[in-house]
Formats: sequence, structure tokens, C-alpha cells
Amino acid sequence: MTGDSSPSVPPVRPSALDPAVAARLKRDENGLFAAVAQQYDTGEVLMVGWMDDEALHRTLTTGRCTYWSRSRKEYWVKGDTSGHTQRVVSAALDCDGDAVLVKVDQAGAACHTGDRTCFDAGALPVTAPAGPAAT
Repeated sequence: MTGDSSPSVPPVRPSALDPAVAARLKRDENGLFAAVAQQYDTGEVLMVGWMDDEALHRTLTTGRCTYWSRSRKEYWVKGDTSGHTQRVVSAALDCDGDAVLVKVDQAGAACHTGDRTCFDAGALPVTAPAGPAAT
């Protein structure tokens, strides 16, 4: 995401993630990277959460999205309390290794507010003129 070529921070918490995958990750100072959840069949962006190596390992091996809560400092599996689960269809790292795209089959709302996506209530006005993007 940043284009920065500095070395990644090592994992903060122990993990069983495949070392070859772990070597491709670029983590922040807390050992985290962004995880974008996208509805696999419509392309709808559902939410952005945070993962560490172990959350990614759990996501890949259980087929359910697991995230790291920065406020509670614990793992959480999407849908364990709400029933609004995310079944993993595929996962891919971005070109820099600092974000993962997880294509999921979302059951129910993805947002904790009850909205389908975490972006439903936050539309911003775009005032740029229509036409080709400036280069």
C-alpha cells in the first residue's frame, strides 16, 4: 500500500502460518496488516479488518475469517457472536505484502452496525469533474 521497501516487522504473536507465506508479509509495528473482505460473486467490498500471521493462518485453515481486534487485543471470528459469518472462498496478498484480499461468502450484515457493508453509511460527496482521471 505504501510502496515502502523497508523490511517488515517480525510477527508479534506465535503462529503456525506457512513460513513461505509469512516471509511475504509486510507488517506494521504491531505485527498487523490490512485485510479486505470482498463478496466473492459481486465484488462488493464488505469491510476492512486487521490480521496478524496467526489470524491469517486461522482464516486459511478454518475457512472462516479471523481478525485481530486492536482494541480488545484478541482474535475474533466474524460471525461467532452475530451469526453473520464470512466463509472464505479465496485469499491473495497484494503486490507489497502489506494487505490481504479475502473473497468471502457473507451471511447477513458485514458491519457491526447491521449494514450490509461497513461502507454503506459513509458515502462522501465527490465534486471532481466527470471525465478521464488526471495524470
